[in-house]
Amino acid sequence: MEIARTVATRATCPRAMVGAVLTRKKRILTTGYNGAPRGVAHCLDVGCTLVDGHCLRATHAEANAIVQGALHGVSLEGATAYCTHQPCAGCSKLLISAGVVRIVYRDPYPDPVAEMLLAEAGVEAVQFASERAPA
Repeated sequence: MEIARTVATRATCPRAMVGAVLTRKKRILTTGYNGAPRGVAHCLDVGCTLVDGHCLRATHAEANAIVQGALHGVSLEGATAYCTHQPCAGCSKLLISAGVVRIVYRDPYPDPVAEMLLAEAGVEAVQFASERAPA
């Protein structure tokens, strides 16, 4: 989860710093953060493109992690996704279709449709519980 948090620091949309790390058998397969598609100006440079309170200029971290797998020929079948935020419905559909079997997220972003789709597909989604003792 700490790696996902570090990846999130590269995000180029100021609305949320989101990171995702896809792993299998304790090996990192791909990473992604929220930012504009290749060849498109980033929110930090030109501002967000907001529609109904959502930035449509930025691609979500989970989607970018999946794209990295596609670009580099990395299968995500059987992977676990570590995400700084609970995936939205759109990212949940992509993760399901990519073959991800487990999602661990830090910050809740409740989306009943995402939760329903993940449950129906048999993808485990759990909130990260820090193993550190309270200070």
